[in-house]
Amino acid sequence: MLEPSNNNELPVIPEKRYFTIGEVSDLCGVKPHVLRYWEQEFAELSPVKRRGNRRYYQRHDVLMIRQIRSLLYEQGYTIGGARAYLVRDEGGEDSTRAKELIQHMISELEDILNLLK
Repeated sequence: MLEPSNNNELPVIPEKRYFTIGEVSDLCGVKPHVLRYWEQEFAELSPVKRRGNRRYYQRHDVLMIRQIRSLLYEQGYTIGGARAYLVRDEGGEDSTRAKELIQHMISELEDILNLLK
């Protein structure tokens, strides 16, 4: 996703399930209106919307935003170029993301099982 040198500039992503648009703005160094714009431009970026159209981003969304930020601001891609890069790059990333989600679900189910015992 991001090169290690870029990770040092941004804060560590906390272990939370959902993040508000303000939190994501702080974590990624991007203003909220830019995040809303990027949602329209990048189909991969789709936060959960709840009451009153409030956006809740998940960890994979934050990582995606950091990658988009890096492509646009640091590597000089246009929005179209960044979109094409993400579509091309997404093929190998889907299986990794699926494995991460499965591992996360397994750990949550194990926690629930422990609570029930």
